[in-house]
Amino acid sequence: MSEDTIFALSSGRLPVAIAVVRVSGPNARVGLETFGVKLPQPRHATRAQLIDPDSRETLDDALALWFPAPRSETGEDVLELHLHGGRAVLAKVFSVLGTLSGFRPAEAGEFTKRAVLNGKMDLANAEGLGDLVSAETEAQRRQAMHQYQGALSRRVESWRERLIEAMALIEANLDFSDEADVPENLMAPAARVASEMLSEIDAALADARRGERLREGFSVAIAGAPNAGKSTLLNTLAERDVAIVSDIPGTTRDVIEVALDLSGVPVVLIDTAGIRDTSDPIEMEGVRRAMARAESADLVLLLEPAGGASICLPTQPHQTLWRIKTKADLIDSDSKQSLNQNGSLSISAKTGAGIDELLKRLSKEAERFAGEPALVTRERQRVALREASARISSALSLTKPGQEELFAEELRLAARSLGRITGRVDVEDVLDKIFSSFCIGK
Repeated sequence: MSEDTIFALSSGRLPVAIAVVRVSGPNARVGLETFGVKLPQPRHATRAQLIDPDSRETLDDALALWFPAPRSETGEDVLELHLHGGRAVLAKVFSVLGTLSGFRPAEAGEFTKRAVLNGKMDLANAEGLGDLVSAETEAQRRQAMHQYQGALSRRVESWRERLIEAMALIEANLDFSDEADVPENLMAPAARVASEMLSEIDAALADARRGERLREGFSVAIAGAPNAGKSTLLNTLAERDVAIVSDIPGTTRDVIEVALDLSGVPVVLIDTAGIRDTSDPIEMEGVRRAMARAESADLVLLLEPAGGASICLPTQPHQTLWRIKTKADLIDSDSKQSLNQNGSLSISAKTGAGIDELLKRLSKEAERFAGEPALVTRERQRVALREASARISSALSLTKPGQEELFAEELRLAARSLGRITGRVDVEDVLDKIFSSFCIGK
């Protein structure tokens, strides 16, 4: 743990009406006394005239709050200054703080990192806090708050405690087998506990993709041959000119992404290059990227002009493909009716025909990700749970007489994997990676 006292702007981008400066560390009180202000009562907002220590001029008429350790967000002494949010005010305050011995600007996520190291929250809580700060839709906010409030942490801790109980049964069987009050066979109840846990962990893993996709956005790739109307559809759904629309085949050569909010779910629309054989090396790269992005999307909208030939596009097990007939304004009403009766959807970005129905279907598809918040929301959590599942499965294959020690060791390794989720073990290995994505001042 660093002995430095750190400071940073913890509110919005300047200029703002009120700017909150947070100071945390062993010398936080010096940061206030340097401005000629007495330390206020803990957790009471106090008016503070900040005086420049060199010129003795008043820098700002502010509010100061004092949170002594350990009853603070970081577990350290914490000072908050609520200033008028002009750039000159902040620059001068930071200049003064920067001259104090042991003071330095905070790094990204360093306040939350110190909270984790001081036991004020665990890694899963911290990841939820990071997601809450960056949430852009209602569904993302709900899931992040669920994580921040400890849903995953509580479940993981429950699993760890049950694993420890199962290990205790095995240890009792090994160490006290000659005692009259110790049952002869404790492997069966230990294996039963492990089997129940395995089912619960595997159920959480089965729902992990939904949680991760909700964080990152439900991805929809718009694919098809050149001039199928991909860029026109992207612009229509985005309600602005995002992509260049042209009758010249191959106009779109790179992947273009647009974020939407559908039913509170983040949706990422992806316009791709037209899929065709070409000798142009730049267009060939665009087609390669289009195919790769389509493979990774959750849903592929394969656009085919009405009356045109169908395209064969391979799909992955996790994704869905919808065939959309475009340029419906160029075909007669009988043909449109026939298309819709066959389960396809015909649209015209030019006239708007079918667009509302497409949006309705997209919203319904996206809503599948916006049910009850998922327990697992990040790859790191999923990997740790998968390791725990594998260890428990291995333990359950070692239930014959004489295998008790091997069974207990596999359960110990499973408990260690679970501990990585909350930071009970190997916390230093993941701290920098997690908090690098946080903003300064959080």
